[in-house]
Amino acid sequence: MKTPFRILCVCMSNVCRSPTAEAVLRKLIEQNGLADRIEVCSAGTHGYRVGEACDANSQRVARARGYDLSQIRARRIGWQDLEYFDLILAMDRTNLYNLRRMATEEQLMRIRLMMDYARHFTEDEVPDPYLTLGGRFELVLDMIEDAASGLLDELKRQLEPAQSKADESQEWTAQR
Repeated sequence: MKTPFRILCVCMSNVCRSPTAEAVLRKLIEQNGLADRIEVCSAGTHGYRVGEACDANSQRVARARGYDLSQIRARRIGWQDLEYFDLILAMDRTNLYNLRRMATEEQLMRIRLMMDYARHFTEDEVPDPYLTLGGRFELVLDMIEDAASGLLDELKRQLEPAQSKADESQEWTAQR
């Protein structure tokens, strides 16, 4: 795995689900001492709200659990993102479809659903809280936390061999 490993979280407008996923992943990455090895960002498949701050309800719910979305601004995914990022996580099947339409054959392997990494939820999509009655922002955050935790465990397993080799090399050099 190359360092840094780059992750892009994607929803439709990049004001709710994908910035929440970005913030959750960032915090988990920092807590696990991997900030120098994993980079995370977010974008939307549509440019409806480019430059806008995250949804106020998303920010409120995230802040209550210790996540900061205040500095994240909506942006639209570009073709260069498909080349730059190692893993692109769609929040739902519609965005997965839109991403796959943009991608080359090689890039298709980098695109997955966020919920592919969930351990406790069986749903394959993170629902858009704008489209659900009552705006289920807490449920969205629950699902994202679950999937982000599963993803981080997977990344740690993949990064572990590289870290072990680096540690062995430093240990060998120190003994000389």
